Amino acid sequence: MRRDWVEEILVSDYEEREQKLHELIKGKETLNINIEESNNSTTGEKLSDKMAAFTGSWNFLIYFSIIVSLYMLLNVVELIHTFDPYPFVFLNLILACLSSVQAPMIMMSQNREAKKDRLRAENEYLINLKSEIILEDLHMKIDELLNNQRNFKKQLETINNRIDNTNLINLGEENYEKEYTNREKH
Repeated sequence: MRRDWVEEILVSDYEEREQKLHELIKGKETLNINIEESNNSTTGEKLSDKMAAFTGSWNFLIYFSIIVSLYMLLNVVELIHTFDPYPFVFLNLILACLSSVQAPMIMMSQNREAKKDRLRAENEYLINLKSEIILEDLHMKIDELLNNQRNFKKQLETINNRIDNTNLINLGEENYEKEYTNREKH
């Protein structure tokens, strides 16, 4: 559909093409995808994005390593009553539950990022298409100007030739008159 419209702009008559081109230029093709997506995203999607951003950071790795290390240390050293001895079955259960919740949330966030990437690609395509149409129009206008310049040059040469011919005729008449008057005097 859009391609047909582009071809119609480039093929149509001059005034109509100019009007459609100005409509295209006035239309804002650029979008800030992040703002558009944040306006349309739900609370769950925003939460999954924040959770994925945090769990994919060095802060999470450091805090998580410290907490797991402290948990294991407290249960091995037995300073307090050990509720999860060495094989750390409870810790494994907590980690499995954490990863089973964390993985889908990360996938949701990745799906949203993929959607943003598709929107960015479409937006860039529209911008490139708009630029291509404008460049094609400028190319057509330059070609038209060059043709007009060639025509004006030919017309100027024709006018100069006529002026030269007229000058030669006038010069010939003046020379003829001078000779004729010189003959009458003799």
